Amino acid sequence: MMISTKGRYALRIMADVAQHDGEMPVSVREIAQRQDISGKYMEQIISVLTRSGLLRSVRGAQGGYHLAKRPADITVGMILRATEGDLAPAECVSMDGHACTRSGVCPSHAVFAKVYSAINNVIDGVTLCDLIPEGENMPTAHTGTCM
Repeated sequence: MMISTKGRYALRIMADVAQHDGEMPVSVREIAQRQDISGKYMEQIISVLTRSGLLRSVRGAQGGYHLAKRPADITVGMILRATEGDLAPAECVSMDGHACTRSGVCPSHAVFAKVYSAINNVIDGVTLCDLIPEGENMPTAHTGTCM
């Protein structure tokens, strides 16, 4: 299992918004310049993040995006699941409910279940606060800080 470009960019976008989210919304143009991501591709990703309830849009000339929740309440898992879907290493352990008829006797099922659990434990244990380098500016006046 590999995280797609969309998932990696989503993490960068969310960390950027967390780092620059103040009273004024963060514009797509600003994020694109700082992160060196195509504005058009970024808009597609931001649309997914907004529909998932992770970002909140502000319309108008001074429009842009704010985090929809506190950075401490947004996990890497939430971001990746919004962009990647289920991160199961095999269909038999996915949350989509595709139960395998052989799961009780399959020698690899237990291994896949452990891998899936480990992935979820890691990505659900890391928040946006953890992605911001210590000492970096993190205004997040709109949603609160990491403290």
